[in-house]
Amino acid sequence: MNYFEHFKLGDQWELGSWQVSAEEAINFAKEYDPQPIHTDPEMAAKSPFGAIIVSGWFTTLKTGRRFIDHIMKDTAGLASPGMEGVNWLRPVMLNEEISGFARVLDVKASKSKPDRGKVWFEMYAENKKGQKVMSTKGLFFIAKQPK
Repeated sequence: MNYFEHFKLGDQWELGSWQVSAEEAINFAKEYDPQPIHTDPEMAAKSPFGAIIVSGWFTTLKTGRRFIDHIMKDTAGLASPGMEGVNWLRPVMLNEEISGFARVLDVKASKSKPDRGKVWFEMYAENKKGQKVMSTKGLFFIAKQPK
């Protein structure tokens, strides 16, 4: 189990890669982000992108799931008050390979609750060219190691 004391400023993780299949991305968009740019090949072909682009929410949630699997599921996390902005920096195309990453931005012990600390993470995704396609920052309350 990872506790507050295990996290240091600058810690980084590779969260693995995935390929965005057309079926999965379009089905997700039809359910959660049914904009034609994400669901309609004919309309999307006339867009500046020339084809369907993947919903930014899809990319964010895929990255978030990997963050949970690689870091938080084995961490004594207590809660998160939320994320600070979700930025979709470049379009993700169908069948594109995306890689997820996370890094620690700041670590502070809680002044009011001595049993925990605060860790700020950035979660982000990159395309194969190493360009960020999505980024978000979040604060997590993490328990200190029991004595």
